[in-house]
Amino acid sequence: MNTTYKYKDKQYNNIYELSEALGQEGIFIPLSISEETLCKLGVEVTHEEEPIEYFKNRRIEILKMQRDKAEVEPIEYKGNLYDYDEKARDRINAAIIALDLQGEGASLDWTTADNQDVKVTADDLRMVIAAVAVRSNALHTAYRAAKAKVEAAVTADEVRAVCME
Repeated sequence: MNTTYKYKDKQYNNIYELSEALGQEGIFIPLSISEETLCKLGVEVTHEEEPIEYFKNRRIEILKMQRDKAEVEPIEYKGNLYDYDEKARDRINAAIIALDLQGEGASLDWTTADNQDVKVTADDLRMVIAAVAVRSNALHTAYRAAKAKVEAAVTADEVRAVCME
């Protein structure tokens, strides 16, 4: 919220500027002065809501961050949780290549996101990636729907109420 001060037909964007101007007239005010006291000095105080675009842009950035964070959370496959951050993606891809080179039926022990050791095949790891792709698509679809609601909002409260579903 922006607060502006008007004194003798001049507008000031903050209390410090107003204090300097009043000081030049020999009126010294503390920066913590109340609006009621300012009014008695002839100062008009106006509170303005930030422009709606500010709220929209900020909300869209928050929605993007939520989507991006959710995309790298562990993913469930066959009752186990698998990490899927950048390091885990590299490990999964390397393991798929190694298992493919070992031939059909090859497996290795894999430590899950919740520290369980499970045997996985290349196909298991491909299915983990497939589950991530499905989740990612759902997250991006939800983000686009939420972004459209933000862009259509008319008030800051409507913008604040938008969340990804």
